[in-house]
Amino acid sequence: MLDNLAALVAASFLIALSPGPGTALVLRQSVRGRRTALATVAGMEVGVACWAVAAALGLSVLLTASEVAFHVLRVTGALFLVYLGVKALLSARKDSSAVEPAPPSKAFRSGLVVNLANPKLGVFAISFLPQFVPAGEAGKGLLLLFAVVWVVVDTLWYLVVVGVLHRIRGWLARSKVRKTLEGVSGGVLVALGLKLVLTPR
Repeated sequence: MLDNLAALVAASFLIALSPGPGTALVLRQSVRGRRTALATVAGMEVGVACWAVAAALGLSVLLTASEVAFHVLRVTGALFLVYLGVKALLSARKDSSAVEPAPPSKAFRSGLVVNLANPKLGVFAISFLPQFVPAGEAGKGLLLLFAVVWVVVDTLWYLVVVGVLHRIRGWLARSKVRKTLEGVSGGVLVALGLKLVLTPR
């Protein structure tokens, strides 16, 4: 059991390291302050927790069974990513060096929607968590425990990222650096949105 748990922690950490929409969003929001970045992370992790718990309870299997549900979520998530990306690209073109922090509630919603509207995260959770269940054992309780571990590891990683970015926020907030970060994160978000909508199941 401990070996399986250790393997889950290691795998969760490697997954957290992989760049994706969350990384791009946190990078952009960190320029606006630690509170905004932390609210974004909180929203993202609530989204991850929803998918993880749904997978543990067997609910996210509905995504694999329903083409309509999968594609509706896929298109919704893609449109939202493109929307965030375009906002970042437009912000990068502004001459003002002042960066207005987004309200924490708005940052939370952005993080939440980015992960909740990503059906591939749900499908991934279905295939990811059961791999670490010891042979001969079953039960929703164990899968729920693994879901919690996955969310905790993912949260800790993003808290480290936010902490590091906060330490260099003064440099990040410089006009040229800010514009570059906005442009890069905006381009990444748009690209990920297009990839999500264009990539088949």
